Amino acid sequence: MANEPKNRSYPQGLDCAGTGAALLLSACSGGDPATEAEASDGSGSAATVTITDNHGEIEVPVNPKTIVALDNTTFETLSEWNIKLAAAPKGVMGSAWPGYTDDTKVADIGNHREPNLEMIVAAQPDLIIGGYRFGDYYDEIKKQNPQAAVIEIAPRPDRDVFTELERQTEILGQIFNREDEAKALNETLDTAIAGAKAAYNGTDTVMAVNTSAGKIGYIAPEVGRSLGPVFPALGWKPALEVEGATDNHQGDDITVEAIADSNPDWIVALDRDAAFAAADREAGSAPATELITKSEALKHVPAVREGHIVVLDPNFYLEEGIQSYTDLFNQLQKAFAA
Repeated sequence: MANEPKNRSYPQGLDCAGTGAALLLSACSGGDPATEAEASDGSGSAATVTITDNHGEIEVPVNPKTIVALDNTTFETLSEWNIKLAAAPKGVMGSAWPGYTDDTKVADIGNHREPNLEMIVAAQPDLIIGGYRFGDYYDEIKKQNPQAAVIEIAPRPDRDVFTELERQTEILGQIFNREDEAKALNETLDTAIAGAKAAYNGTDTVMAVNTSAGKIGYIAPEVGRSLGPVFPALGWKPALEVEGATDNHQGDDITVEAIADSNPDWIVALDRDAAFAAADREAGSAPATELITKSEALKHVPAVREGHIVVLDPNFYLEEGIQSYTDLFNQLQKAFAA
């Protein structure tokens, strides 16, 4: 099966002649003076920087002392940069970031369904990176934490996810004085997208699915969760297009017969249960590859017959950040090139 384990390696300090970083914020200049406050901490770096988050312009401390992060799409970058957190929602972090979840000094906010927002207040943070699964609590968090800069920088709906992730990375680079590293992450994503696009022959049909609790769901091109945006980015030819498809996190209902009738050359699967240990899988759940290959209805479709099945990294559903997509595009390049 065309399924590769995670093996991340990202270049550092690439020069400013590269592609992909010239988005909404300047990464090569070390910070746009027009966006920085004039205050200084005496070390030559700005004490604050004005960024544009999902709500508008906001002044944010540079290298803040006390940080709370709620947005899963930022955790991998924060972890790579060794950014310490005072509190985080350990209930939605799985085992992807043990440096945070295993640290008893990092207060547990719980999950987005029943968060303990008092843990944020108790931390007295300078910066709160909210949004994503916690978007509904934005106003409440701002009201409870008037001393903090509360920002939301997760990819915005109805915008190109990959441009949005690069924007997010640039903003984090400005806040934490990691602009070179941010630029390198963005360029690496651009390179991975270009490689995966070049490996696709332009004619094979692709079906994206979500598996959870023993069921297979349909992930629609463009609008579907996680894999939807990959279709336009790589120019994939959909095996099936369903009118009225949604971005449901479990995928839209579909029968295996409908998948079989679409006769896909490739099946790319997001296994929502894979982020948890096998022993913790819900009753009736099975790995995505097993669900697909052992289905009687699917055994004759080209994707199954030729072994053209790509299953995303187990932690993809938890992360969905720039590193996850970079890994995915590299994985797709290897699979389609082979």
